[in-house]
Parts: sequence; C-alpha cells; structure tokens
Amino acid sequence: MLGTKFWDRFIRQIKRNPGLIPLISFIGLGMGSAALYLLRLALRSPDVSWDRKNNPEPWNRLSPNDQYKFLAVSMDYKKLKKDRPDF
Repeated sequence: MLGTKFWDRFIRQIKRNPGLIPLISFIGLGMGSAALYLLRLALRSPDVSWDRKNNPEPWNRLSPNDQYKFLAVSMDYKKLKKDRPDF
C-alpha cells in the first residue's frame, strides 16, 4: 500500500512537471553506470580474490599482455614482453 502511494505521487509530479523527466533519466543512467562499473571491478580486477583456496594471489597469474584497466589510451598491451620472474 505504501509503494502504490509513492508511485501515484511520483507519476502525478511527473505529469505536473515534465521538465523532471530528463533529470530523472540522467540520474538513473548515472546510477546504472556506476553499478555496472562496480560489478566490473569486482569480477575482473586482479586486486579482488574471490577464491582464496585455489587462487590466493590472482595478480601473479597475469601475463604482461592482459589488459585489466578500463581504458588504456596510448598503451598497446599486445606488444609488451615479460619482464618479471615467475612465482
């Protein structure tokens, strides 16, 4: 019952003030983008270890050509060579 009152009031405000539609859209888009980026960080980042028994140090399994940054402007990871020892 409380949820229906909220949505009724929300729809009424949107009908009275149609200028709120872009504002609500951009806020929703920003929140969705932030949530997707946090999900990407949690699943693909080498700093996060979900399985401590089988892979306690995931950063050691990265090869030099693995791109784990979201955006690399001037770096070509395919041309990098291995310059560190194996552990």
